[in-house]
Amino acid sequence: MLKMLLLNKSDIKKVFTMKDAIEADKKAYQAFSEKDAVVPIRTNLGTVREGESMLFMPGYVKSLDCAGIKIVSVFPGNAEKGKPVVPATVILMDATTGEVISVMDGTYITRVRTGAASGAAVDLLAKKDAKVGALIGTGGQAPAQLEAMLAARELEEVRVFSRNKEKREKFAEDISKELASYGAKIVATDSSDDAIKDADVIVLATTSEVPVIDGNLVKEGALISGVGSYMPNMHEIDEVSIKRASKIFCDSVEAVLEEAGCIITPLKKGIISKENDLNKELGDVVSGKIPGRESDDEIIIFKSVGIGVQDVVTAQMIYDRAIEKNIGTNWE
Repeated sequence: MLKMLLLNKSDIKKVFTMKDAIEADKKAYQAFSEKDAVVPIRTNLGTVREGESMLFMPGYVKSLDCAGIKIVSVFPGNAEKGKPVVPATVILMDATTGEVISVMDGTYITRVRTGAASGAAVDLLAKKDAKVGALIGTGGQAPAQLEAMLAARELEEVRVFSRNKEKREKFAEDISKELASYGAKIVATDSSDDAIKDADVIVLATTSEVPVIDGNLVKEGALISGVGSYMPNMHEIDEVSIKRASKIFCDSVEAVLEEAGCIITPLKKGIISKENDLNKELGDVVSGKIPGRESDDEIIIFKSVGIGVQDVVTAQMIYDRAIEKNIGTNWE
């Protein structure tokens, strides 16, 4: 009889670290760019209420013989109900039999693998001696984004900003305790400008429809990772940063051109071109097909909208380790 493994957040945390998640994302990006994965553009059903969406993200990795789908929703009103704003479930399948082998807490997987997307970018594209980080946005994604930065580089300070003063200060206080083992100073700032000044790594985790940074203040050699905006009307990265960037890397060029307003709008305006600026995927850096950072003066942008293969590879790694360590609940 088939046994299906049920894994909650607590189970996953017992077998899977942020550094593991970064390696999983790197493998996922490489599989995607090498055409070892089948990843359809996600389906967005939307809802009758503005600002809500229900997303279905399938993926299959040939070399791992695994497949799966993440069902993830964005319901801002959930915050008032004490529920996750971005609830999700990941269903993992055995691609040799077509059977479902595991159901996992996709809300936690989404946070950790999306944080790891920035972590992978920092690992591959940030300056080796990066010391100062900036995080714009203190929502549900923020803790994982901040931990990924610290896991990928030995940062001495991370500055945090969001529009709500009380929220950003509480976030900085709480996360300083949670991530104390990394040894970085984490402080709230009064403005986005203060946060990004002299920052080597800038992570944007917002769904803002207007830019949240001033590209004129981005220092030479900085890495900007934009992981928050995922729809054509969202523009967290400003056009000055786009224009100043030496290189722009994507998780999936196809998906970014379909979904990311930060890139779609400047492309339509002629600020960048698809041929010259939007032909680089992070997976090709992982495999060594193209170079990442080539000098400490380059401003580099990484734009991610998320691809289903991240969830599949992450889920497979979690599943394998859970089986090995006998973690989780079996359901026959």
